[in-house]
Amino acid sequence: MNIDFSIEEAVKKRYSVRNYQDREIESDKRKAIESFIDSLDNPLGNKVKFHYLDNNDIKDKEKLGTYGVIKGASQYIGTTIKLEPMALEALGYEFEAVILYLAHLGLGTSWLGGTFDREGFAAAMKIKEGEVFPIITPYGYATANKHEKEIEMRKMIQADHRKEWNELFYKNDFQSPLTKEEAGDLAFPLEMVRLGPSASNKQPWRILLKDDMCHFYEYKEPGYSDFFSYDIQRVDMGIAAAHFDFSVKEKGIKGHFHTACQPELELPEHMEYVFSWIRE
Repeated sequence: MNIDFSIEEAVKKRYSVRNYQDREIESDKRKAIESFIDSLDNPLGNKVKFHYLDNNDIKDKEKLGTYGVIKGASQYIGTTIKLEPMALEALGYEFEAVILYLAHLGLGTSWLGGTFDREGFAAAMKIKEGEVFPIITPYGYATANKHEKEIEMRKMIQADHRKEWNELFYKNDFQSPLTKEEAGDLAFPLEMVRLGPSASNKQPWRILLKDDMCHFYEYKEPGYSDFFSYDIQRVDMGIAAAHFDFSVKEKGIKGHFHTACQPELELPEHMEYVFSWIRE
């Protein structure tokens, strides 16, 4: 996988687009998207499958519902995994790579994890039995105006708000917030994590800097994932890994991810270790 565009520009350009123009995506862009997706990999090792859907090829379009959240979209990308350790994180990592690439191309997207007809889309995308189908996104050209439900949703989840550094990043323990000055050359990757999208904008990632390692934790929002047969916020942790990994690579900072480097320390309630990034 080759990220040959500015991460910061793509992160800041991306927002959840829920209203799309009736405009066809150029064939060269569609080929570039498929080529980019074919090149994807992730540092967590799990296999992620991608599926495409052109709404114009579907006879029963009315059966493919997004509960009024998405308007005008014709193109969709979906993902499936086998539910095993780190699979949801791997999905989040690779899918966010696609989201950022589409933003780089000037195309809008919107992560959909709960507001789509999973059964209908699974049938249309020919998802096989036994595959877990957590996420889809529409993609295309955004309209100039947002529709009424989109405006309501953005207000409800405070879509443009992000938690401050002292709520997300820590040094040595969870009683000591990490400052940008203390983060040094990791301040940029951490800021890119802070700006990342997440389900209902919950921002569940917490990162602890200790002994030249960044330990990633999930703050498990009580009851939030009860609707699913899996912890949907694990996908968000994959998004955090993607933003961090792409940013350190862009800055030439060497390191790698490891899933068994949990430091011994007292954790706040609802906090769970996920993985670590080790500086080389």
